[in-house]
Amino acid sequence: MSLGPYAAELIETARAIAAPGKGILAADESTGTIGSRFKAINVENIEENRRKYRQLLFKTEGLEQYISGVILFEETLYQKTDEGAEFVALLKEKGIIPGIKVDKGVKPLAGTNGETVTQGMDDLDVRCAKYYAQGARFAKWRAVLNIKDSIGATPSQVAIDENAQTLARYASICQQNGLVPIVEPEVLMDGDFTIEVAAAATERVLAAVYKALSDHHVMLEGTLLKPNMVRSGSDAKPQADANQIALATVRVLQHTMPCAVPGVTFLSGGMSEEEASLALNAINQAPGPRPWSLTFSYGRALQQSCLKAWMGQDANVPAAQAVLLGRAQANSLANLGKYAGGAGGEAANTSSFVKGYVY
Repeated sequence: MSLGPYAAELIETARAIAAPGKGILAADESTGTIGSRFKAINVENIEENRRKYRQLLFKTEGLEQYISGVILFEETLYQKTDEGAEFVALLKEKGIIPGIKVDKGVKPLAGTNGETVTQGMDDLDVRCAKYYAQGARFAKWRAVLNIKDSIGATPSQVAIDENAQTLARYASICQQNGLVPIVEPEVLMDGDFTIEVAAAATERVLAAVYKALSDHHVMLEGTLLKPNMVRSGSDAKPQADANQIALATVRVLQHTMPCAVPGVTFLSGGMSEEEASLALNAINQAPGPRPWSLTFSYGRALQQSCLKAWMGQDANVPAAQAVLLGRAQANSLANLGKYAGGAGGEAANTSSFVKGYVY
């Protein structure tokens, strides 16, 4: 099969994002989602405030030591700094690769138990070409799957198949247009179920996703995976600890994920900042073969304390940037299996969990 004109660039980009000690800052919250975050700190949800907040993130001095890529919302891809420089140019100057969220959210799958499939395939090729021309070099598409029982009925086979095929088609279109696709099949950890149930469901989903990627002739070396960590359901008691999460998560990856993929960029799934860092650290200390970079693509788990430090005030920008940098460093160390805990103090233990999370 032909690998296409972008093959070498795609491989180089994917490897750069998965470089040791680095991960992704997910700053692709939709206008509505960032609005809910702003509401919590009494900041008006207008474009200028969104621009100022993203500028705070991207201008953080030294961020490039720990962050290899940033996922942007479409509005942010075209925004500029106070000095008139495009955000994309600012990131590239720091050696950070710009990426773009390309899905358009989820819609119900009729006849299922509240399951969904992601929309956005129409004109995706046109949008990918436009985003590449603007400077984006990778993309993200989120599929959402649910566990609503403990007997394996959900996620249903139709939900798994529909989302796997959609993710594969998205990945193929991205690669045809020069963008590294981040494949994100998130199994939500909402509900009362054990870590064993979560592991079985996640394994079924990932197996289907990689079969679909193979069927669609996607070049795995030029992709990244953004999965959930395998955890207890949010309402389960007791909760699995970081070491149990690590063992279950790595085992599922070993069973399903080809070694050709350079990196796994985990989502935080509503864990607190500290929980997400400690779980990632444990994953990188887990026994057995781990032929991929196991790193982070965190939104809430990188930004929650930063937002609270900012509070929409220009005078608070340096303090907020220091908080962001400290959390990014913690996750960098976790990717290397060297995070001892304690970054961010008590504030970093605040949960960011939202049931049925959308963004």
